[in-house]
Amino acid sequence: MSTIPTPEATAAVQAPRRWTLGQAPWQAIAPTTPPRARVIIDNDFSGDPDDLFQLVHHLLSPSVEIPLIVASHLRADDPFDASDRQAQNAAAIVHDVFARMGLDAAHVVAAGSDVALANRTTPQPAPAVDAIIAEALRDDVATPLFYVAGGGLTDLASAYLREPRIADRMTVVWIGGAEHEGLAVPPPDSMPIEYNLLIDVAAAQVVFEDSALPIWQVPRDVYRQCLVSDAELRLRVAATGPLGRHLYDEVARVMAMVAAHLGGAAETYALGDSPLVLLTALQSVFQPDPSSSRYESVPTPAIDDDGSYRVVPGARPLRVYTWVDTRLMFEDFYLKLGEFDRWQQAAVHAPGRPADDAAAPGGATS
Repeated sequence: MSTIPTPEATAAVQAPRRWTLGQAPWQAIAPTTPPRARVIIDNDFSGDPDDLFQLVHHLLSPSVEIPLIVASHLRADDPFDASDRQAQNAAAIVHDVFARMGLDAAHVVAAGSDVALANRTTPQPAPAVDAIIAEALRDDVATPLFYVAGGGLTDLASAYLREPRIADRMTVVWIGGAEHEGLAVPPPDSMPIEYNLLIDVAAAQVVFEDSALPIWQVPRDVYRQCLVSDAELRLRVAATGPLGRHLYDEVARVMAMVAAHLGGAAETYALGDSPLVLLTALQSVFQPDPSSSRYESVPTPAIDDDGSYRVVPGARPLRVYTWVDTRLMFEDFYLKLGEFDRWQQAAVHAPGRPADDAAAPGGATS
């Protein structure tokens, strides 16, 4: 339900200062080292606006390089976006966020398929699929590659079906899938098939059962831990400049819609895609790993058509997160958002200063 902008609307919200990926000009103390990992972001940006928080947070995290953003589809007739151009709408939303941030990086955005896999052997063509394969097979970089997905897995599965060698070149971090027996129980009145899995069950079956891709899974019980209060959103997001107000307003629209159907407003919202940032950009200094969060290692299960897991003896290990460090995750986001806004607002209050001020403190990081 993120607002789908027109080109005219996006042109009207350009931030005063411009910057490019590989820079962090808002940091008074510049990053001292280059990015330690690459991250391909894949999300259904025309859906739940929690992905906008994840996108902004990743873009403000200089420890990772972002060579590609995949704008992916929702399930057909999804109430968040019931159109037949969900991937194109998602791409337009990413470009709108870039405008609001003053970020010149249109070249990293690629639209995925607008439809799910028809079966487990036939890939769906899309510009994003070509871009995923190209990035995964690069031989001019040594940094590890993470593929972080906050929605369905259509484009990743299609890339694997076309080029299985990508399985040896990346780690997949996926927000999705039901609870694992013995680790958690489903919430009351839960969907029979978890929301992100339902977008493309066949794609998840390819990634889990048919491929050798290493997977870190953040299942439903864990992404539901990522609650922020309305007070946090009002005082630490909405009050933090035009970008923060936009993020808050997108969530507020969903909250109003839900309240109308459930007969009352909630005081919390799940920013369930934010673990994608925590698990990649906020790793420990020594022995890099998301050391402040907890997981269990289990054999990667198969996923049946009804969304349930089926044990596969001897399967490759699956890292299933059971608890994520929400303090580190959200505090880091609030502070980075505030630091970024102060840099942008300085241009507004100093009209004689050049807007394209990427050479300010904290400029190039690589």
